[in-house]
Amino acid sequence: MKKKAKAQKHKSWSLLYTLLFIVLIVVAVFIILCYMTPTEEEYYRNDYSRWDKRERIEGLEIPSDPFNGEIIEHTGYTLSYSEEYEVPIWVGYELTKDELFGSVERKDAFRQDPYVSTGSAILEDYRKSGYDRGHLAPAADFKWSEEAMSETFYLSNMTPQNPSFNKGIWADLEDAVRAMALENESVYVVTGPVLTDGPYETIGVNEVAVPKNFYKVILDYNEPEIKAIGFIIPNEKSNKSIAEYAMSVDDVEEITQIDFFPLLNDEEESIIEERLELYKWPLRAFLPEDYEADTDTSYVIENTKAEEMEMKFSDWFFIFKNNIFELTGTKDKAKRIGLI
Repeated sequence: MKKKAKAQKHKSWSLLYTLLFIVLIVVAVFIILCYMTPTEEEYYRNDYSRWDKRERIEGLEIPSDPFNGEIIEHTGYTLSYSEEYEVPIWVGYELTKDELFGSVERKDAFRQDPYVSTGSAILEDYRKSGYDRGHLAPAADFKWSEEAMSETFYLSNMTPQNPSFNKGIWADLEDAVRAMALENESVYVVTGPVLTDGPYETIGVNEVAVPKNFYKVILDYNEPEIKAIGFIIPNEKSNKSIAEYAMSVDDVEEITQIDFFPLLNDEEESIIEERLELYKWPLRAFLPEDYEADTDTSYVIENTKAEEMEMKFSDWFFIFKNNIFELTGTKDKAKRIGLI
């Protein structure tokens, strides 16, 4: 009887040791997988479409203004006006898919902006200058309202542009922005002259500066993912594709010294603005025929799909470990040692 009891006790301890061993193995595997799968920062940095909530941010198109221009709000767009250069520093607006289907016809009504306290450029400044009165907020983006359309013809929304530039590559870029809004439901646009590469030629009695380069940055802040792209294009005739002038928003910021989309969460802003992902934008019509042969775009697309397949377990485990640490109240400690 004693032998039987002893045997049962030994069996119970063996089972306990076995269970303990299994638990230790499971814990060890869990910890190893925690280190092998992304941390929270890496998880969102790898794919910023995973940000949990995308709420509308009022005034998201408004950048910082290192030139301290006068802020003027017009119907549908906002600008910052430079008295020193007599041109806008930036013009910002949101362009939605619905607005593209407006029916207001263009009526050229170029005129001085009565809302600029120091006085904007005037029509005489441009006469016989050889330069176009080039829109920054294009009239074609404001066909949804007669008032908005009319206000795009204020000279505070104009800059001297080379006619071949205005009617050529700049018009191509404006068409591309409309395609972006159509594909992504809405985009935020900030555009203006580069004012960090002077001195500049001037025109008219008000000495309106003739910019050497123009920039445009576009933000798609819609699910399933957000993205941004920037362009800087010389104020001259160009036979190049607009895609050849594309760059990250960070690069545009470095050249213009303007901080775009400052209302975004700092980490999210950093992720969005450091990347240039041409293949995610509707630019195919503006790419040269040999574009894929000369770039890694096709590889990037294929590689991204492969990564998505590989990330399925990683995504699942990231959520699983996140829940485990939250349930046990150890998330902060896990973060400190790099488990999440």
